[in-house]
Order: sequence, then C-alpha cells, then structure tokens
Amino acid sequence: MNISIMIFKFPLVQPQASIGHLSPDRTPTMHTPVVFIDGDQGTTGLQIHARLHGRSDLRLLTLPEAERKHPQRRAEAINSADIAVLCLPDDAAREAVAAIHNPQVRVIDASSAHRTSPGWVYGLPELDEQQAERIAHSKRVSNPGCYPTGAIALLRPLVSAGLLPADYPLSIHAISGYSGGGRAAVERHEQPGTEKTPTLQLYGLELAHKHVPEIQQHAGLSARPVFMPGYGAYRQGIVLSIPLQLRLLPGKASAEQLHACLQQHYEGARHVHLMPLHQQGPAAALDPEALNDSNDLRLALYANPEHGQVLLTAVFDNLGKGASGAAVQNLELMLAALHAQG
Repeated sequence: MNISIMIFKFPLVQPQASIGHLSPDRTPTMHTPVVFIDGDQGTTGLQIHARLHGRSDLRLLTLPEAERKHPQRRAEAINSADIAVLCLPDDAAREAVAAIHNPQVRVIDASSAHRTSPGWVYGLPELDEQQAERIAHSKRVSNPGCYPTGAIALLRPLVSAGLLPADYPLSIHAISGYSGGGRAAVERHEQPGTEKTPTLQLYGLELAHKHVPEIQQHAGLSARPVFMPGYGAYRQGIVLSIPLQLRLLPGKASAEQLHACLQQHYEGARHVHLMPLHQQGPAAALDPEALNDSNDLRLALYANPEHGQVLLTAVFDNLGKGASGAAVQNLELMLAALHAQG
C-alpha cells in the first residue's frame, strides 16, 4: 500500500488543568502517534491539516490522491493509525467506522453520524467538568455540530442548574457564513462566473434540521426546540441567539442569576469566554466574523429588566470552534492520554 507519512515540527502543547482540558500530569514518551484524516480535502479536513501543520508530537498519515476514495486503502490507513479523524459525509463516516478492526484505533468523527449514538462521547470538552477526561480516554468521539456548539454551550448549564426548564418552548436563531454549507456552497459563492447568491437566506423551513436532536439531547431538553438557521453572504462565522421570558422561568429567575450560572460553569475555560451582563444603555452589534480563525466561543447575555426579557447569544467561527478547531482540541486531549500511556 502506498501510504506516505508527513512529519511536521512544532512543540507539544501542554493541556491546562481547567474545564475543557486534560489535567497536566502527563509525561510524554518517545512514541509519536499516527493521525489519519479521512476526507482531508474537504473544508473541515483542510482546516485540520492547516492547524496541525508544523507539529512534531504527531505524524500525519496521508494517502496518494488516486487512493483517497479506495475503500480498501482507506480501511488499511485507518487501521494503521492511532487516531483517525473522519471528515466525511454521514454514510461514509459510518462505513469507515464499520471498517475498523484494530481495537486500538481511536476515532474523532466530524460528521453528524454519531452525535446522538450510544457508545460515543460527545466532543464538547466544556460540557461539564468531567467531559475533557471522557474525551481523552474514549475510543469513539463525535465532534459537535457548528450550530449545536453555541446552543448547547448556552443552554446546558442553565438546564443543569434548574434555572431553565427542560420543557421551555425554546426558539434558536442562527446565521452562519456560507462555508457552513460545505465545499459546494463555497464554490457557489466564490467561483468566477457563478450566479449571484442572496445576501441572506433562511433554510430548514421544514423545522426538521438534523442538528435539533443533537441540541435537544446534549442540552438536556425534554421539549424539541424550534431551530431557524440561515446563511449570510460572507465566508465564515456564526452569530446565534436564544430569547427567554423571565416570567416563564422557575421562581422568575433573574438575568443576574442566569449570568452567574454561566460564569461559574465556564470559569477557567480556555476557549469559552463570557461577556459582562448587559442590562442598560445601547448594546454594540454582534459581528459573526469577530472570532474567525480561532477556536474561541464568546457568550453574552442581554437583558431588558423593564420587559422581563433576556437574549442569550454566542459568536464563534463555524470552521473553528464549530468544526476543525474543536476536532483539534479533542485531538489534543487524546494525544495527552496516549503520551501518558506510553
């Protein structure tokens, strides 16, 4: 089999002892883990390659172009890797997992195929205080979807604390850059001579978007939320918002209580940042592109005490914390565990 291994140089990033990171009591060994990205020519795969460029704590295994779609060659590559990152359509991701016979192979699946499947760990390290350790030691990790990353980050702590009822009639609105539609969407917007696309387009009007079960399960909701996504005429970045009526919350919880809950949950989190509570005066507009090319997630809470209304918001890069950045963050946790094991 003609498989090439690319070796890049970059110092090992030591995880920090905070939520979303593996504890730093790890001792690197001489073994260099092999990582195979299946689907490395798609939007997410290319981004992961770029984020891993120049590193010496891993070896990237790649297939020649002529063999990238060859089932047997792909299966051989996956089974020879320590960690396989799947950047594939859902059905292809399921087939790739079914082809694994080496029990030592760990998988990070960037598709939506396994996000609600039993036996798979959800790849959001900030979900709770133990999630980073679960990811680090799991053989099967499902990378979160872009929109669910923001929605779950806002909702899960509030539901877990009892401040937001699990059956609250939620509406979630989100606008993403067109790269959220994958390589085909990027080509439609960027290739010369293509038809002009709308400045803004809403989709998922059937109210059956595939991200809804993922949001519902991992946010701890008992009622299905209404989810209304859209694409803007810009390349990448997401702004997501969730309105709440304080009168519908248990004990009429205040905006201060909601903010304090999120603040406590994300204290020490490296990649999740909570803005100060905004309750009066003009509020600055939210820029969906503000965190592009990063793995950061910015949460904010806007309140109007007079009307008893609150708006939860999240801004992040759909290609960063919403895809490749999250995959690399999970990869870091797995690499730390592998180095600890020797």
